[in-house]
Amino acid sequence: MPFNLTRRHCLQHAACGFGSLALADLLQAGTLSHSLPQPHFSPRAKRVIFLFMQGGPSQMDLFDPKPFIQQRHGQPLDSPLSKTILQVGTERFLALGTPVPVKPRGQCGMPMSDLLPHLAKVADDICLLKGMSADNPQHMPAELQLHTGALNDVRPSMGAWISYGLGSENRNLPSFITINPHADVRYHGASWLPAEHQGTRLNAAGGPETPPIDNLRNLSPDQQVQRKRIDFLQRQNQRLQQALPDDRMQGMIEAMELAFRMQTTTPELVDLSKETQTTQSDYGIGGKDTDRNGRACLLARRLSEAGVRFVQVTMGGWDHHGDIRGNLPRLCAQTDQPVAALVRDLKQRGLLEDTLVVWCGEFGRTPWSQDLSGTAPIETHGREHQPESFCAWMAGGGIRPGFVYGATDDLGYRVIEGRIHIHDLHATLLHQLGLDHTQLTWNHIGRDYRLTDVYGTVAREILT
Repeated sequence: MPFNLTRRHCLQHAACGFGSLALADLLQAGTLSHSLPQPHFSPRAKRVIFLFMQGGPSQMDLFDPKPFIQQRHGQPLDSPLSKTILQVGTERFLALGTPVPVKPRGQCGMPMSDLLPHLAKVADDICLLKGMSADNPQHMPAELQLHTGALNDVRPSMGAWISYGLGSENRNLPSFITINPHADVRYHGASWLPAEHQGTRLNAAGGPETPPIDNLRNLSPDQQVQRKRIDFLQRQNQRLQQALPDDRMQGMIEAMELAFRMQTTTPELVDLSKETQTTQSDYGIGGKDTDRNGRACLLARRLSEAGVRFVQVTMGGWDHHGDIRGNLPRLCAQTDQPVAALVRDLKQRGLLEDTLVVWCGEFGRTPWSQDLSGTAPIETHGREHQPESFCAWMAGGGIRPGFVYGATDDLGYRVIEGRIHIHDLHATLLHQLGLDHTQLTWNHIGRDYRLTDVYGTVAREILT
């Protein structure tokens, strides 16, 4: 039996017009008007903000430097890889040291690069995971595993699973929103879960002249006309649904009602001009390097505060096969201030306590260099993909703050302590939301599926 089928009734069919509402009113107006699915046990977190660093950030340059590699910079290493593994551009296996110092930060002494000065100021609020691991060295399957738990299948994304398991805190907003998403819809899709659980795409790339959500503006002369148009279409949809019962049609009916409500309430919510200039500056909005990600992170906070259950923010560009010494500072400059501002802002508003923030790429990067030309000086080399070990961090939602968990070997290749696989990350995330990952299932083509497949262990060592 699917877990808690009543969740598809979270979106009622009544129209609700609220006019212009302040952000603080949006949650009040949209909650407690529908029956929410119940968690399996008392949760520590109510919502998730997932910050996806697409491309694979270099853990060695940011969080996990290795003295052995630093001492051997530019010298050949003994390869730990099987001879059958093809590593383009790494035939010489030259040690690539970290050019920017990684120092202890905060009272906890968390290792962090000088490239992350803003994040360093909130080190005592985050939990650094140094023993992450995944199963595939290629971007697409590794990204798919991070988002869906599967390497090569069409499965529901973790945002869809969480929406299915808990519903939305605000009936006027989707339970899952993805900001600046990857083009692959599988990363935020619902697959065979009801369509209402798929992620709503939001573009945070521009100012007020760029609609953040497609068709958000109501083109009807007024709201009453729009309501009549929707009612007409819904009558046709209901008639078709009665003649040819189909869960997908029911999902479309509910999605259309939600879209109508969003046209009334969401424009106010995504209008960042309502925030103070101080807040906008803190996030880096208006900055040359930080504007796009600053807008995305501030929107993530506003959406979470208003009751969106799962907000995903994609920040790409971390795939540094060449000139990592030149490219990594640029990416850090684009992401460090907005991300740190998000953590700080959530804490100041009392939201971090029950909001789980996750920062993670699909894998990490090798301690040896990569030179695709075969002849370039080592100062211009990059790093190859490394799923065997990498770093992520979490904050809020019952996660131990100022805590470093896990370790890798002297080479920075294998996890030797505190290993957390992607399945374990998913199990832990669901656990903090009050969901047992082994019970959150959906029966599809004759078998029960879940986000963690048949794997996953909750990392209780990092919980408060």
